[in-house]
Amino acid sequence: MHGKTIELFLVNGTAESIITAELSNWNGKAIKLPRTEVSGCSREDIAGVGVYFLLCQEDDGTDSVYIGEAENVHERLLQHMRDYQSGKEKYYWNTVVIFVGRDLNKALIRYLENRLVETARISGRYQVLTKNTYKNTVLKESQISSMEEFIDNVKILLNALGYKVLVPAPEAADDTTYLYCKGSGASAKGFVSAGGFTVLSGSMISDHIVPSMETKGKSYFNLRNRLEQDGVIVDRTFTRDYEFNAPSAASAVILGHTSNGNVDWKTDDGKKLKDL
Repeated sequence: MHGKTIELFLVNGTAESIITAELSNWNGKAIKLPRTEVSGCSREDIAGVGVYFLLCQEDDGTDSVYIGEAENVHERLLQHMRDYQSGKEKYYWNTVVIFVGRDLNKALIRYLENRLVETARISGRYQVLTKNTYKNTVLKESQISSMEEFIDNVKILLNALGYKVLVPAPEAADDTTYLYCKGSGASAKGFVSAGGFTVLSGSMISDHIVPSMETKGKSYFNLRNRLEQDGVIVDRTFTRDYEFNAPSAASAVILGHTSNGNVDWKTDDGKKLKDL
């Protein structure tokens, strides 16, 4: 990978308000906008053709995202807000990140939406709220190439703005120290990674959950259920690598009870994570 130059502009002089993000030598742009400023925003760039990410946080602290497309993104956002007020939408988003480009059209944004939803689901970091996308959009070979480059830039800017919606699980390096978590029918392997702790594909979770986890460890209980619903865990087995935000979150999901990951993750010779 080559270095990238990103220009962030705080439109109103504060990070809590509108932020634009641009990559050098790219005609696309990201606009991060708080929900509270959507109604009164008169920017021309958000009234154009584009794709958008509605960022939500559930009551239990888990992250979710709705990915959509529109020929007039601003009007579509206002419709989302009206649907929430009328009860048609159940989720509440507090931030939107919009991506617009000079040459986008309806066919291209349908392709982008479908690919971004697929990528977010594979990443598994956020619960994806988008239900249906256009999966059979017909594009020329050159258009597909251009849109795949657009997606690469979306990944970079979205991550730079603090949202790992499209970021895949980290890969182990040659000198990675692997750790293991076992108990209650569980047997898992993973490693410390930049964003927390990554559990490897093939790891198995426990065959039961202790009752107290539904109260004392409710967020881990809900996370375990969501990973099963999203297909990250199938038949008690991780189907792909998954990065948790902390070692204790990983071990709690795996063991089925609240856990101290610094103690429950150990090397193959028994050394605890806290002693590394």
